[in-house]
Amino acid sequence: MTAAIIVGLLATGGTYLILQRGIVRVAIGFTLLGHVATTILVTSGGVGRRGVPFIGEPGSPADPLPQAFALTAIVISFGITAFLLTLAFRGRDVLGHDDVEDHEVHDHDDLDVDTLESTTSPESGR
Repeated sequence: MTAAIIVGLLATGGTYLILQRGIVRVAIGFTLLGHVATTILVTSGGVGRRGVPFIGEPGSPADPLPQAFALTAIVISFGITAFLLTLAFRGRDVLGHDDVEDHEVHDHDDLDVDTLESTTSPESGR
């Protein structure tokens, strides 16, 4: 029951943060959803106390497959987080903020028209 409450709270918080405009908040939201995936995978293997996985020890051993899946989910979550934080850093460096906005970008906005005409005109000799 406790694992289900933890999964629900993390999923709610992660979904809320993903719907925000700032890319850092989106990265934190994906991190929370990564924790949700890890928690679900670990609890699928059983949350009760299991015996140690050695031959001859009493009790049923823990299933290693959900633990391997959880480790894979952690690695994937770390990769996504690193990528999104890199995007946030680069966006802050170029744009001055990390907000994701919908605005048109034209290719000719950054070009100086006089420089462009002097390099493409026939009398420039090029």
